Amino acid sequence: MKIFFIICQTAILYGFFLLGEFIQGLLHISIPGSIIGMLILFSLLHVKWFRPRWIETGSHFLIKIMPLLFIPATVGAMDYLSLFRKYPSSLGIVFISTMIVIILSSAMSQRLNRNKLKKVVSEAEKEMSI
Repeated sequence: MKIFFIICQTAILYGFFLLGEFIQGLLHISIPGSIIGMLILFSLLHVKWFRPRWIETGSHFLIKIMPLLFIPATVGAMDYLSLFRKYPSSLGIVFISTMIVIILSSAMSQRLNRNKLKKVVSEAEKEMSI
């Protein structure tokens, strides 16, 4: 049953990505569709029209496999070895930008987990005081 929830919730997240891609193509703007989709999801979560629990299991799954999601980008960079030989500084840029993404992603997920833990603890304390 958990696999079904993961598939459905990942499909919802993918739907936000596709919506962002559609809007980006429709309006011909330079912002990537994935960012637009993420902003739409963030906005819906912020105004509480969309509940986090609707995508919680799927997003936790994606966070768990996040290191695997970075491998294709790294392997794809191997296709451009001639570019790296011609412009060695581009190798540093790719490495630094990849490290920034990994660090920010892990910091954000840790912060979100900490906030969730604080919320659970405060709810438990409220229940204990009643």
